[in-house]
Amino acid sequence: LQTRMQSLQPDPKAQYRSVYEALKKIVLTEGFWRPLRGINVTMLGAGPAHAMYFACYEKMKKSLSDTLQHGGNSHLANGIAGSVATLLHDAVMNPAEVVKQRMQMFNSPYKSVLTCMRTVQKTEGFGAFYRSYTTQLTMNVPFQAIHFITYEFMQEQINPRREYNPRSHIVSGAVAGAVAAAATTPLDVCKTLLNTQENMALSSVNISGHLSGMVNAFKTVYQLGGVSGYFRGVQARVIYQMPSTAIAWSVYEFFKYFLTKRKLEKRT
Repeated sequence: LQTRMQSLQPDPKAQYRSVYEALKKIVLTEGFWRPLRGINVTMLGAGPAHAMYFACYEKMKKSLSDTLQHGGNSHLANGIAGSVATLLHDAVMNPAEVVKQRMQMFNSPYKSVLTCMRTVQKTEGFGAFYRSYTTQLTMNVPFQAIHFITYEFMQEQINPRREYNPRSHIVSGAVAGAVAAAATTPLDVCKTLLNTQENMALSSVNISGHLSGMVNAFKTVYQLGGVSGYFRGVQARVIYQMPSTAIAWSVYEFFKYFLTKRKLEKRT
């Protein structure tokens, strides 16, 4: 939905006024499973990407907090740790995101994940999978900095003793995801344009060939949609991120609690 709603020059058959209307129209005209196209490639990359992401975050957060605030909770440490963890995470997830978004485009010519990967590699080269990597980092570094700082801040407010409390982890994760998603929507719109290389949008502003680079993407989005163009799909983005970050944090906190508890039991 997010990919479709961020389209800057959509096909007349793929114009949507709201998230609900988009979902209804896609299911009715393109089939029940259409909104889930490309999800298998995302799931494949998500496991190793998130493992590296949380392991790096936990290690760096602890080391930096000890240095900056002598073992206390440092918001600066949380932001830096989240940003560095993002570098590893996105190196794995960026190619998966390119494939997923190309498969979710209206009238996508790709029938399967493998076909999409082969075609993109053959016609545009390996670099196409990382064309939006710097843009992804430009977006995700502030996103994750805001995300982790907000999560830790929320935990300070509703779970000051830092105990394992599923409800507090879900609420904190959802709020952190919503705040970070809303704040970084303009960058996400640019990333979608770079990933999908929308032909109709690019030809309407006389761009031939491939659009690349964050600055070019920002200019093109403004040419096509003005200031409001930067916030296309903000509702879909927030709705998508809230359950995603809530689930990620609650699962992470559960395993952290479970593994720490087992470690203590082994010692005693």
